[in-house]
Amino acid sequence: MKILVTGFDPFGGDPINPAFEAVRKLPKIIGGAEIEILEIPTVFHKSIQAVTEALDKGSFDAVLLVGQAGGRFALTPERVAINLDDARIKDNEGNQPIDVPVIPEGPAAYFSTLPIKAMVENIRKQGLPAKVSNTAGTFVCNHLMYGVLHHIAAKNLPLRGGFIHVPFLPEQVVERDNTPAMGLEDMAKGLEAAVEAMVLHKEDISVTGGAEF
Repeated sequence: MKILVTGFDPFGGDPINPAFEAVRKLPKIIGGAEIEILEIPTVFHKSIQAVTEALDKGSFDAVLLVGQAGGRFALTPERVAINLDDARIKDNEGNQPIDVPVIPEGPAAYFSTLPIKAMVENIRKQGLPAKVSNTAGTFVCNHLMYGVLHHIAAKNLPLRGGFIHVPFLPEQVVERDNTPAMGLEDMAKGLEAAVEAMVLHKEDISVTGGAEF
């Protein structure tokens, strides 16, 4: 089994992005699966292109996309990506699409094909906070998740895919009052547990993962 794990470069004025910093700490083999990592630009469309080109060149069985969700306290596998770009800030090339589809004429949404609840449970077994997220936002993270899942569906590729968000690092919240953070080693440990669950579970487990709001 071969899995592609991606992480974004820094954006929004921060000199570091915990997504790729944690990804680069992953071991080369997890649960018997070969891990290949890729840093991608925080740029609309170019992010999708970077991942889909890698998927088309490699013989992957799954792809896990990783991004930063500053303000969240837990590792959060995403349930769904919507066909909408509505950027509150500019990406790293100054693009700021507002109320436009990721893929014109594409379906309204794509659901993750990863075992997101099993991923949450396995992360929690490591003593780390994790929960299912029901929104990937409307910035480049959601854009990438939607675009990659659309690529997989349109080409009928035999691989599973999805997205997970990580919190800020402690050094990112020094001047951000009352903002949660997680250490880099814990993030990497959590991501390893998430990937391990991907290897162990072809189908997701049936446990609650819903939310009231």
